[in-house]
Amino acid sequence: MVQGTTLMVQGTTSDAGKSTLVVALCRWLKRQGVKVAPFKPQNMALNSAVTADGGEIGRAQAVQAQAAGLAPHSDMNPVLLKPNSDTGAQVIIHGRAISSMEAAAYHDYKQVAMQAVLASHRRLDSAYRVVMVEGAGSPAEINLRAGDIANMGFAEAVDCPVILIADIDRGGVFAHLVGTLELLSASEQARVKGFVINRFRGDLALLQPGLDWLEARTGKPVLGVLPYLMDFHLEAEDAIDQRQSAKAERLLKVLVPVLPRISNHTDFDPLRLHPQVDLQFVGPGQPLPPADLIILPGSKSVRADLAFLRAQGWEAAIQRHLRYGGKLLGICGGLQMLGRQLHDPLGLEGAAGSSPGLGLLELETVLEAQKQLRNVAGQLCLEQAPVSGYEIHAGVSSGAALERPAVQLADGRQDGAISADGQIVATYLHGLFESPPACAALLRWAGLREVQTVDYHALRERDIERLADLVEAHLDTQRLKQLCGLT
Repeated sequence: MVQGTTLMVQGTTSDAGKSTLVVALCRWLKRQGVKVAPFKPQNMALNSAVTADGGEIGRAQAVQAQAAGLAPHSDMNPVLLKPNSDTGAQVIIHGRAISSMEAAAYHDYKQVAMQAVLASHRRLDSAYRVVMVEGAGSPAEINLRAGDIANMGFAEAVDCPVILIADIDRGGVFAHLVGTLELLSASEQARVKGFVINRFRGDLALLQPGLDWLEARTGKPVLGVLPYLMDFHLEAEDAIDQRQSAKAERLLKVLVPVLPRISNHTDFDPLRLHPQVDLQFVGPGQPLPPADLIILPGSKSVRADLAFLRAQGWEAAIQRHLRYGGKLLGICGGLQMLGRQLHDPLGLEGAAGSSPGLGLLELETVLEAQKQLRNVAGQLCLEQAPVSGYEIHAGVSSGAALERPAVQLADGRQDGAISADGQIVATYLHGLFESPPACAALLRWAGLREVQTVDYHALRERDIERLADLVEAHLDTQRLKQLCGLT
């Protein structure tokens, strides 16, 4: 059995750059022929991926696996929390949903969850030269310190060094770093082996006095300053990325209503990056403006999110959109909303009961305890375009609408529905826009005549390579090698 080295990246805040730095370090190590695996002990996110072993992990860890040249595995994120209310979440252990818990109940469950975390880490540690770990949020969240399994609690348990990263673009970067360090225990402070400052714009010489002060004040080295990357994209762990680059030509207008429990909104990243698409996320209190295509996204609490959609007045706007010839796409939970009825007899996503759907497709859905988790491929029935994606859903749908499927799957199953008038498409497949032929077919269906081909996987691979280049150019690689046990 090979004993590897574990190195952990923690952040001063959420969205400080932890996921991005782990991606960068995984690809940097892979370039050198080092066998490396990503790991996140505990993740709270509604963006998830299906693993090679048929489990479910955070989407960020799937991207990190790509950077390491690996297929995603459930050991890379042994505890995944998928919020289904303001105080509760579905708890997924080793890729499988075990229960929904309120926050207080989960706090008591952490000792059990920690054993799952340590078991996964042991397996990775024995199989890989380096295990590159991502923390969650901040290690200085005092209210969460007791029983912590996501940050320093894990680092202490496996006795690994820590890099602390902060985002200078937020402002107050020195206060973030020094303040975080001050709130740690003495043993935790000793575990921090250096700082990385993320997303710097400007002349580094002007920042140098601050870096010198930081090193003198803390006695810890600054391992480097990563510059702000323009035209850069990696799939978000949870926050919706609404940036749109300059797009000059005729655009297809696409709307996505933002539901309180929207899930896998990374489905829309290929559209956001497409030069011919104007993608807008429409939030609470905003009307749905005129568009060519409305997409109802996935949801972790479909009945509650459908009630929210109605309360916003969006149901009437969708009906008007269809009357004027607009196209409507439902993905996963969005598919379920389009039917006649939604049934949750076991109370999996809230109070047990049933709700009327939008009634736009002749189908109904029953939520069942066993979640469907599959990586799939097949043909989109629009233009017979090749498509691949993944299914993550507890709902089982039935009805006459499914006799006109949206996708013919390679395993012989049929998925989704296309309305008789061709205005509505519904599917359980996440990630369908990542397949260039399927994306082009859907954009033509929605009204774009001449579609440019955009290879989303190539764009993601390009940006992973750019991150590894930044490690080489801007970080202290000799110290990083030491921390990884390579020298």
